[in-house]
Amino acid sequence: MAVNNTKEILINNSSTHTFNNDVSMAAQTNESHLLIVEHDQERREFILDRPVYSIGRDSDCDICLVNSLFVSRRHATLIRVPRDDKKHSYYYRIIDGDGKGKSSSNGLMINGRKLLDGLMINGQRIPAHDLKNEDEIVFGAQVRAIYYLLRNSTLTGGETDPEYDITLIDPRMINDIED
Repeated sequence: MAVNNTKEILINNSSTHTFNNDVSMAAQTNESHLLIVEHDQERREFILDRPVYSIGRDSDCDICLVNSLFVSRRHATLIRVPRDDKKHSYYYRIIDGDGKGKSSSNGLMINGRKLLDGLMINGQRIPAHDLKNEDEIVFGAQVRAIYYLLRNSTLTGGETDPEYDITLIDPRMINDIED
């Protein structure tokens, strides 16, 4: 029995993109994408490595947000978009709503500004934003997320060259040792 691991999202009026749900692109890149969702006292971290994520309060969403009256059942969609300038590099685009043309009731705020610009989907403009490191996304009252793009040097401790391996000592520590 074959399992269909693809998702189809309408990107603009004229085209639909089908995304394969394998993580090979994520495995080949020196980047990691992280979404930290915060609500009241709760904090959850999501490593983003799939082509598409649904976000909302519906239990079927890939990233299920808390039961807040300000969060729609299908509040937003994250789509992985390849970068033109770098091989095996990509970023995530957040689209208000279900990614098929139906936007959320209350919209999104990115870095303190209401998200208004976007893509043409089914003849209407749907707000969308290409996420950048440390972008803050507000879904509703006390429900927010922060997107992080971690580069290879951030991800691994890696081997260091002994010639350049130094230890920094606070001068106050030297006084304590001499006493």
